[in-house]
Amino acid sequence: MSDWFHRTVVETGRLPLFCFFAGVIFGFVFIRFSVRMIRAQVKWWPGNVTPGGGLHIHHVVFGVVFMLVAGVAALVVPDDYVFWRSVLAALFGIGSALVLDEFALILHLEDVYWSEKGRTSIDAVFVAVSVTGLLVLGIRPAGIDSLMLAAAAAGGIGWVIAGAIASTHLGLVLLTLVKGKIWTGLIGLFIPVLLIVGAIRLARPHSPWARWRYQRPTPKAAAKLAKSTWREVQLRRPAIKAKIWFQELLAGHHDAPPQR
Repeated sequence: MSDWFHRTVVETGRLPLFCFFAGVIFGFVFIRFSVRMIRAQVKWWPGNVTPGGGLHIHHVVFGVVFMLVAGVAALVVPDDYVFWRSVLAALFGIGSALVLDEFALILHLEDVYWSEKGRTSIDAVFVAVSVTGLLVLGIRPAGIDSLMLAAAAAGGIGWVIAGAIASTHLGLVLLTLVKGKIWTGLIGLFIPVLLIVGAIRLARPHSPWARWRYQRPTPKAAAKLAKSTWREVQLRRPAIKAKIWFQELLAGHHDAPPQR
């Protein structure tokens, strides 16, 4: 195991990236443990940070501070100081976890942490961990190495071709995301065939694409919306329930009533 880690992470210069990855996981596990202890009103746990006057300092504030300190310090530390760059990367990862864990609060500008909308934060953390984990393993976005080599070999024309291919790839990613297929779009960065499938197939019924295209007063649009809704109920809903079960096993139940 140590030999694999040294070959895959240390020798390839990805130790700071691995430390960021570990920092995100540690930060998320710690803060979720903390908020679950606070919600359960465990007496021996410190509780929320409330300096007075009814002010509750959310942990996203500490996350922003950690990210700023680590980010600025990393700009000062020379590249050959790998140990300190790795420490700062871990701190940046912890700060990122604290921010992403309250991503839903930032998105909705209200305290939806334990509500249905709060699950967006867990999705954001899972996305960050998944993408970073792939990068740690050396799995880079598909075609990037060959594109750079082709561009360098062919000169100016090569760069134009590489730019066109990259733009097409990015366009497929955006189209897939607009159709509501978040995981397909993100994993498609590494497996391009998923982008083609995601871009061609029907959008999810509540996605921006469905609102733009499937709610038109035409029989074809109505048929697409009906088929998309059927797929959502029959195929996606069981998978979503399984995902929610796993998320709440780790992060707690998001069952608080919505604020009015």
